[in-house]
Amino acid sequence: VLLNWTVMILYNYFSAMFAGPGYVPLGWAPEKSQDCMYLQYCKVCQSYKAPRSHHCRKCNRCVMKMDHHCPWINNCCGYQNHASFTLFLLLAPLGCIHASFVFVMTMYTQLYNRISFGWSSVKIDMSAAKRDPRPIIPFGLSAFAASLFALGLALGTTIAVGMLFIIQMKVILTNKTSIESWIEEKAKDRIQYYQTGEIFIFPYDMGSKWKNFKQVFTWSGIPEGDGLDWPVREGCHQYSLTIEQLKQKADKRVRSVRYRAVEDYSGVCCPVTKGVKTFFTTPCTEEPRIALSKGDLILATRGLKHWMYGEKILDSTADGGIRERGWFPRKCVEKCQYDSEMDQPVDGEKKTR
Repeated sequence: VLLNWTVMILYNYFSAMFAGPGYVPLGWAPEKSQDCMYLQYCKVCQSYKAPRSHHCRKCNRCVMKMDHHCPWINNCCGYQNHASFTLFLLLAPLGCIHASFVFVMTMYTQLYNRISFGWSSVKIDMSAAKRDPRPIIPFGLSAFAASLFALGLALGTTIAVGMLFIIQMKVILTNKTSIESWIEEKAKDRIQYYQTGEIFIFPYDMGSKWKNFKQVFTWSGIPEGDGLDWPVREGCHQYSLTIEQLKQKADKRVRSVRYRAVEDYSGVCCPVTKGVKTFFTTPCTEEPRIALSKGDLILATRGLKHWMYGEKILDSTADGGIRERGWFPRKCVEKCQYDSEMDQPVDGEKKTR
């Protein structure tokens, strides 16, 4: 049985790794040219981003139905390998639970004949068992230590990977990805901030957990659809989610604040020279850091107490220039004063947007 767990775990692990998530074809565009207005354009892939697809910086491609980039499989989890990845997250804890049972019973049966109880102490003789016949495999102190260590690994893996499985099942049963859950939260925040009175309905939730489940898990192992066109619930548009993404992108430009670098920053993850608080509060994320030189302009879009995230303007024009995104220490920049009235946002613009 333990070998069976191992085979199934490795099969789904390598399937998720080598099958890949599926990528949007280079140069892809919707059949109807007027639909391009609802989609974002990827300059790296030279194509439009299909619904539910996102560009991965690690894979350097637009991934269909991207959930996240997983370093353990060195690939993205998406349209084609979502089922294999989730099965791996299920089978790994089950195999570890079985292994934990084996380790516990092994240590219990071997120690049972080695423990002697006295009036004032408990003695354990690890050299040999008191009862014959002796075990086929000698169980000494080193074997006990190895079994205890392996038991800890098995229990730790069960808890950690089991939590990931629960998270994945939650998004699958609502037919979402982790990125789409974040987009939905930002949609609610945008509607509440501007008080537009809109009601955002996630378009890909079929209204039934079983129907959502079948979107990922099929008897053939091949997910439904082609990864580019998706069924939507009644009352929703095919591009409802991409339209919301465009609104959030426009809102991001409005909320961004221009900063100017006053100190150089090399782009290291944990800078020692920028203060103790900056060093110990570095963002725990895979997002990159950007190097700054004194005088650089940055459009900051979000931030923490000691760190900020933004786009460095490499060209002279703020709107059409090429930008480099990443985190940087807050103490390295200062807020720019508006150079002209055209740069100053109109009073009440954000609330009426």
